[in-house]
Amino acid sequence: MTTNNFHYGEDTLTVGIALDIARGKRKGILSEKNLKVVRKCRETVENIVHKQKTVYGINTGFGPLCTTLIGEEDTRTLQHNLLMSHSVGVGKNIPSEIAKLMLIFKVHSLSKGYSGVAVKTLERILWHIEEDIIPCVPEQGSVGASGDLAPLAHLFLPLIGLGTVNYQGEEFPTQKLFDLLNIEPIHLGPKEGLALINGTQFISAFASAALEKMQNCLDSADIIAAMNLEAMMGSVKSFDAELHSLRPYSGVEYVAKRMRILTANSEIVESHKNCTRVQDPYSLRCIPQVHGASRNAWLHLKETIHTEINSVTDNPIIFSEDKTISGGHFHGQPIALPADYAAIAAAELGNISDRRVYLSLMEKVEGLPKLLMRETGLNSGFMIPQYTTAALVSENKSLCFPSSVDSIPTSLGQEDHVSMGSISARKALQITENLEKILGIELFTAAQGFDFRKPLKSSILINKVHEHVRTKIPFAEKDRIFAHDINIAIDMIGKKELTYISNLVAEEFDIDFKNEAHEIFGIY
Repeated sequence: MTTNNFHYGEDTLTVGIALDIARGKRKGILSEKNLKVVRKCRETVENIVHKQKTVYGINTGFGPLCTTLIGEEDTRTLQHNLLMSHSVGVGKNIPSEIAKLMLIFKVHSLSKGYSGVAVKTLERILWHIEEDIIPCVPEQGSVGASGDLAPLAHLFLPLIGLGTVNYQGEEFPTQKLFDLLNIEPIHLGPKEGLALINGTQFISAFASAALEKMQNCLDSADIIAAMNLEAMMGSVKSFDAELHSLRPYSGVEYVAKRMRILTANSEIVESHKNCTRVQDPYSLRCIPQVHGASRNAWLHLKETIHTEINSVTDNPIIFSEDKTISGGHFHGQPIALPADYAAIAAAELGNISDRRVYLSLMEKVEGLPKLLMRETGLNSGFMIPQYTTAALVSENKSLCFPSSVDSIPTSLGQEDHVSMGSISARKALQITENLEKILGIELFTAAQGFDFRKPLKSSILINKVHEHVRTKIPFAEKDRIFAHDINIAIDMIGKKELTYISNLVAEEFDIDFKNEAHEIFGIY
């Protein structure tokens, strides 16, 4: 674990730092300076209750019951009931790492001192993070507007001894685990339950998981596309720096530069330098434009999440006894739109990858046999893996309907426009996971095609990546159960092996593969 502690409520959080905390690589702490701010806001809430000032969620009911006043003696029961009544999620439980990200994002937001929670509540949430006792949260039930009410209610049921948690690979009823560990539930004070369940932490956590996977897919897609380009003896002229300066989108220029580096000093490129082919199909020629546009969409989501996870997103916001504002910071629309945009961008990355797989099977280029196998007829060759990419691409297309354009009124019309951002973010992750599979299949086929260019070599980067693939997946002389090979390739994508190998080689040979734009297109 790094000794560089993250200070909740003070430091700037990134997706990369949050993932480090979730994975035990970094520790998040509350400083004494920060605790003073939290205590001051908590005192403000207690004073409001004691002086019987009417403030939404502190001494009133919720949603359409906002005009129903609650007596001082019942304000604590109100918060307890709130967690129970809002725990209405359905479906399978979300991955524990995503639930852990939700806890991290919530602590950071509450620690800014505008939510009125008690220090003991924050400390208990930190205990769950540090002991890796992660609440079970159903994936469905949030409309992404009053915050992610249902999933956040499930997330915080364990604070009051209810719900279920994951601990050491097992699922426990919270109270049973508390009894084993000699832990007592906490008692929530006024405003605390509402502060816990109002917010966008479910949307943000899923979007963050999608963001990390999509970054790896974007980086891997460039490498795989370069290998496939070499297999099909594609032209590198369309990656020219001067050409791209005339239409300088940041993502497009970044990809064009990566493609130039990935194909630098290639014997394969040199071998067909003076060929008669005028231009390549778009899936090769337009790699910078398509991959780059997806990078720009990814960057928009990154910047949005960065703002969101460093914001106060519950309701009402407590500035002072005389200034409490019931606003709309819990509304998921600012993230819902970019999540839908990123989902479409991920789907398009898969779309062009499938087109390259299809193109490589067509016997259009000299030296590359039909279906990427010398003896076909008895052998089907690489015909059917492309069926799988086609199926995955079609599935992604069906998932690309933007959830953020839908809205169903809730709360008896009090919440009459909702973002559905929770669905946007979940779909973005689902599409990106499908993208990993598509890229795995393209890697499998690109490595096969690349072998037909021997003894010619590509750049040191592509050569080393291809060598790494061949340590796990042998060249196919005849048909076999390709599902085994495909799953190995998909696993290589998921484990970031391509980016790891290429970055390692770049460092060893002093290649500027991580140029100045890399920091912009990274999650840290």
